[in-house]
Amino acid sequence: MKRHIAFERLHNFRDLGGYRAADGRTVRWGRLYRSDSLGKLSGQDKDQDRFRALGIRTVIDLRYPWEIERSGRVPPHHGLAYHNLSIEHRPYDQAGLGPDVEPARFLADKYGEVAHDGVKELRRALEIVADDTGPLVFHCHSGKDRTGLLAMLVLALLGVHEDDIVADFALTELATARLVAEWHINYPDLTLTWPAYGRAPAEVMRLFLVDLTTRYGSVHGYAAERLGADEDLVTALRERLLQP
Repeated sequence: MKRHIAFERLHNFRDLGGYRAADGRTVRWGRLYRSDSLGKLSGQDKDQDRFRALGIRTVIDLRYPWEIERSGRVPPHHGLAYHNLSIEHRPYDQAGLGPDVEPARFLADKYGEVAHDGVKELRRALEIVADDTGPLVFHCHSGKDRTGLLAMLVLALLGVHEDDIVADFALTELATARLVAEWHINYPDLTLTWPAYGRAPAEVMRLFLVDLTTRYGSVHGYAAERLGADEDLVTALRERLLQP
């Protein structure tokens, strides 16, 4: 099943539809997307046409404001709602990490930081997703880490099995080569020192889910305790995103 949607400048734009929830329903196709930076749509007429053809009405940008200032945001058009919710509060440079940094434990720990630092923004993101009645996309820079965390959270609250959540996270591996090539184009005078840049090994998400479960009993337990995601919010998410 092909989830990546082809763009010239976007490398990791994917549909989150089709996953089966615990109650037997499936996530609607064409309602919830994840992506790398939509700032790359600027000046790309064909890509903008493809994007608008999807009928997306809401964008959640998970990047820092300084990233948006540096790299741009989704081009505005009539009827498009835009929200900047910077869920990560402790910036770091993945490209500059040393080759001895093992990606699974390192990234799982970083996701843990985001899960506890960004509770206000994550809660708001869930509310926007639950309230939205049209197609919506959320994104960060590469569409991998911050985007992967929010995708995990939404899918878990919808009742999607952990194996499918992990597999969805690892699909970024299909875009890794293009993400790395883009980095070299954008920073020709710098050296990429971390071999895992742009990678999304399944073990990263497995470890992160184990960490949340150990501390909170489940992803639902984390969402309820830290984000205040009560049954009304979870029910709204399921009504909006699962096939009846």
